[in-house]
Amino acid sequence: MKKSRIMTVAMVGCAVAAMAACARKPVEGVVPTEPATTAPTGPAYPTAPTGPVSGGNMGAAAPGTEQDFVVNVGDRIYFDLDSYEVRPEAMPRLDAQAQWLQRYPSVTVRIEGNADERGTREYNLALGARRAEAVRTYLINRGVPAGRIDTISFGKERPIAEGSNEEAWARNRNAHTAIVSGAAR
Repeated sequence: MKKSRIMTVAMVGCAVAAMAACARKPVEGVVPTEPATTAPTGPAYPTAPTGPVSGGNMGAAAPGTEQDFVVNVGDRIYFDLDSYEVRPEAMPRLDAQAQWLQRYPSVTVRIEGNADERGTREYNLALGARRAEAVRTYLINRGVPAGRIDTISFGKERPIAEGSNEEAWARNRNAHTAIVSGAAR
């Protein structure tokens, strides 16, 4: 009985520690805002820095790693409803992706096109493919060799936001740049 109670307390302590480690920490210089109640009309992210990681923080992303790409450049852009046109506010992020990929020439990526849940499976697969291809074309036009970029469409099959509302739909209309190989570990 006593051993069971000790194990329970230990497991609860581990769970609390794990949750605390995953909690968001405020970013210096960024003022928190209220959650959006309508679909975002602009970028859902700040302009990504393009320089190396600095500051000496423990756990900071090492240059050339997948984490460096995700945290310091950004791996996702968003699209308007029924559109595969790259939005102007997404261009700085894609420019940063192109610069990062040029800095690390052994890295290959896969652009994953996604859509919201509305529309048929076939329509959303085609739309996701056009979104992925639009990002691929943008990166190629910025100097990334075409052979380093593959595309795939997931249509509405891999939502990143749950729900059937404008906010969820806006987040699910995206193209995700996934590193396939060549990143530092």
